[in-house]
Amino acid sequence: MSAASSELAFRAQLIVPEQRQLYDYWLNCANERAMPSREDIHPADFPRLLPSISLIDVDADSRRFKVRLAGTQLRDIYEREITGCYLDDLNWGDMSDYWHAAYCRVVDGSKPAQGMVRGPRGNRDHLVQFWLRLPLSDDSKNVNMILSYDAFVAAAEADEARLLSEVV
Repeated sequence: MSAASSELAFRAQLIVPEQRQLYDYWLNCANERAMPSREDIHPADFPRLLPSISLIDVDADSRRFKVRLAGTQLRDIYEREITGCYLDDLNWGDMSDYWHAAYCRVVDGSKPAQGMVRGPRGNRDHLVQFWLRLPLSDDSKNVNMILSYDAFVAAAEADEARLLSEVV
């Protein structure tokens, strides 16, 4: 499969329009490289998405991930400021292994990942989280940061959105 076909296939899996917007921006910033660097990303280019954006520092040796910056919507979901926290210190309940594997997949493959989970936290079962993780690299080879976007949608609306997207 060609790179362009692979990019189109990945893009087609993105349910939330803002995911597609950020993915397209990320592709443009990569400019023929495997992935862009943090310096290529300019938050002023997507101000409407900032409340749902986070930047995650990657420590490849320890396989730990630290929140460098988290938007206000993430603070609302986690009911506290998560900037500066390690991801494995967040209360994910039985989803801890899922999230660690998702971040490791981005780092190991140097490729974007996306997904959908119900209830991003124990007391948030009424929400569906549509997530997107985009690798960033200072040397175009090793992922040292992950640009993240998380959309939280009421479960009833998410079911409707998924049905509509499957029809289109």
